[in-house]
Amino acid sequence: MSKINMLSFMLATTMLVPAAAHASDAAADQGKSDILVVGEVLYSDQVNSLKTPTPIIDVPQSLSITTADQIARRGFTSVGQIVDYTPGVNNSQGEGHRDAVVFRGVRSTADFYIDGVRDDVQYYRGLYNLEQVEILRGPNALLFGRGGTGGILNRVTKKGTIGETFGGGQVSLDTFGAFDIQADVNLAAGENVGIRLNAAYESLNNHRDFYDGDRIGINPTVRFLLGERTTFDLSYEYADHERFVDRGIPTGIDGRPVEAFEDIVFGDAELNFTTLEAHLVRANLQHEFSENVKGNFSAFYGDYDKVYSNFYASAYNQLATPDDVTTDGYIDATQRENLILSGNLIGEFDTGNIHHTLIVGGEYINTSSDQNRFNAFWDQTQDDNEIFSIARPLNFRGGVGVNALGQTTTNDFTVDINDDTRVSIDVLSFYIQDEIKLTDWLNIVVGGRFDSFDIEVNNVVASEIRNRKDEEFSPRGGIIIKPEENISIYASYSESFLPRSGEQFANINGNNDALAPNTFTNLEAGIKWDFQPGLSLTAAVFDIEQSSPQPNDNDPATLDVIDSNIQGFELQLQGQVMDGWFISAGYSFLDGVQVDAFGNDGLRPRELPENMFSIWNQVQVTERFGIGVGLTHQSESFITNGNVTYTGLNGDTVTTRAILPSYTRIDAAAYYDVSENLRLQVNVENVTDTLYFPTSHSTHQASVGAPLNARFTISGRF
Repeated sequence: MSKINMLSFMLATTMLVPAAAHASDAAADQGKSDILVVGEVLYSDQVNSLKTPTPIIDVPQSLSITTADQIARRGFTSVGQIVDYTPGVNNSQGEGHRDAVVFRGVRSTADFYIDGVRDDVQYYRGLYNLEQVEILRGPNALLFGRGGTGGILNRVTKKGTIGETFGGGQVSLDTFGAFDIQADVNLAAGENVGIRLNAAYESLNNHRDFYDGDRIGINPTVRFLLGERTTFDLSYEYADHERFVDRGIPTGIDGRPVEAFEDIVFGDAELNFTTLEAHLVRANLQHEFSENVKGNFSAFYGDYDKVYSNFYASAYNQLATPDDVTTDGYIDATQRENLILSGNLIGEFDTGNIHHTLIVGGEYINTSSDQNRFNAFWDQTQDDNEIFSIARPLNFRGGVGVNALGQTTTNDFTVDINDDTRVSIDVLSFYIQDEIKLTDWLNIVVGGRFDSFDIEVNNVVASEIRNRKDEEFSPRGGIIIKPEENISIYASYSESFLPRSGEQFANINGNNDALAPNTFTNLEAGIKWDFQPGLSLTAAVFDIEQSSPQPNDNDPATLDVIDSNIQGFELQLQGQVMDGWFISAGYSFLDGVQVDAFGNDGLRPRELPENMFSIWNQVQVTERFGIGVGLTHQSESFITNGNVTYTGLNGDTVTTRAILPSYTRIDAAAYYDVSENLRLQVNVENVTDTLYFPTSHSTHQASVGAPLNARFTISGRF
């Protein structure tokens, strides 16, 4: 289907389906907002990641917002739990040591932002200091630069509040033995200064053997009112995180996770771990030059020290050796420093009868990233693979064990170096966007961004230094038709790119330094309808095309441009249906095809569930007592892009694709307000105690979902 026909189809489809923006925060909290005033106003129906707060109904793309109150009421403790209840996105395993989100079929570990500023290091992000989480779908290069190919996730942090003194906190304990303590205190330090401290400690535990860890987050912030038109925010955040790394269980000859292994951890009780220590400094200056011209200038510095070590199942043949598993492993370290400076000018003006909202901005990024990896090295095999008999637990600990042949075997993580790269990156970007109001019912958005991405890679192992510079222009255009103030019908086109160095700048060795970036184009059409105060419906259809230059198999001097497509549909309803009843529901349909140098290979891309559905109902039964019931469903998806072949002892072969089975999980909650400032809460996950496998990383690494469990919370304000 051509782009023009696809867009026509999108417009025709969405004209038939009413849609709208998210409900206001009052709906989310059923009349008792926990969102505090920040600057002038912070609304859950506005998008802070778009450089200036913009009403969702005026944004020509799909997006979702989860407020701090929704995070608290649903008992969310991770980004992954928010993703479970968001249409168009799903989780990937992230090798057990990082957030990894699949945005409309495009997996990412780097399209994460804090207050609209890039946060590309691989780690699990905390939720303790957030006002809201914003998930935008579709390429977002105009405002965010490289990446953002399927979408981005932005965390909006809490800021100091001037003129108020208040505090709050919570204590939680779950049935696995994990617990956390959170505090949020704001002090009015004079007429023009507000100081705020958010802090959290989490002791981690879950249903898997050996799993433990802890996480500390401390985030003091201060807000200065430097004048009637100038506000300055300064923030420092310290993150210290350690946890067990669990890569899941193998799949069998039917391609599905072997349920008999659900309780087995295919790793080392001592050497499967990840640690992170990070220091993050954020500064933001906002100034109104006049009634129609505003400026926003920010600086961000991040210092990250990350290590992860793991063993995992790398091969399993249920036909030939059903009682043995092959393990692989490595230890990986990253030291990264990010300096990001950005500024935006937003002006409103008229040319005749046409109104303009113009955004002009620039960004400079300097990144220094050193990373190295050592493979496992077993003395019996003299390589990184070793075979063990399947048992609970596997017969090795601390890198020493007995293999399937009964031999004592010892690992050394200092012998076999896989990678040692020292990366330096400079990115300079400029962008401009004009929101043009032609009439009361017709708006146009047009803009573009120029990025200069300059990378130098020192491959220490190979004793070579390589350089590459990409200069890319990313356009964006959209049209918004508003037959009524509370209805918008839109169509948009946007592009994004991803440099050959990838999301984490691993290297540009081999042929990669000679190839242009991957490019992504997105066509989307939708409708947004706030059909009653506090209740909204949105719908969108979209088409994402990835173009990837690759060396020709027969003539490496020439390039083949390979295109792959993902198409889909999203529907979302959120808000207050009636007094005391809040609902959040979402559905997405995703379809796609892989294309290689030989054309359509007939295979569906990995981690692309055809259907995803979620719903959360929250009902205020009495003035003090409320309940919540939710359901999330994900249809089956493929774990990898290719087939897997198993060979038996008699030569029989089975060819299949590794599969994550479909699943449906039911969650519930109950709340009781002892007083206006004290709440008791219980959140129950997996009410039906269903065995399911929510995520994966590779063929023999399927995560085991948690069984029935509950989390008890006491929260208060003063």
